[in-house]
Amino acid sequence: MRIKKSVFKDRDISKGFSFGLISGIITVLGMIVGLETATKSRLAVIAGIVSIAVADGMSDSFGIHVSEEAEGEKKVWKPTLYTLASKFAFALLFLIPFILLDVMTAAVISIVLGLLIIGVYSYIMADIQNKTRWKVIGEHLLIAIVVIVVTYLVGTGVGILMS
Repeated sequence: MRIKKSVFKDRDISKGFSFGLISGIITVLGMIVGLETATKSRLAVIAGIVSIAVADGMSDSFGIHVSEEAEGEKKVWKPTLYTLASKFAFALLFLIPFILLDVMTAAVISIVLGLLIIGVYSYIMADIQNKTRWKVIGEHLLIAIVVIVVTYLVGTGVGILMS
């Protein structure tokens, strides 16, 4: 089944939403895995998620804004606001498991949820661009898994060094 290209016809919306979604998920998953591994603290992870949603969301949307201006784009606010909104929303989505479940279970569910969203979005992108779906999905999931593994190792190292 092919998805209509009109879904992402607006370049500004597509750019801001895509960047915010992927960056938000990857950043939050990395932070969750690192903090959970190092501290095992629900409070630390929840504070990290909220901090990422606000600070990183604003930072990345400002980065998109400046990037658009540097490229000579006249319409800079739409991708800026879509980046902020999607990064903020997708980051905060990961609060739900940590509010409802124990820290370890919430971390595992967050990883599964994040990889699922990235996989579905990659499928949609590949379909719209008529690219080989498994290559696009595989590449994007591989990058996400590398981030998860590296932040797990860093979190483990920090936990060992600080205990």
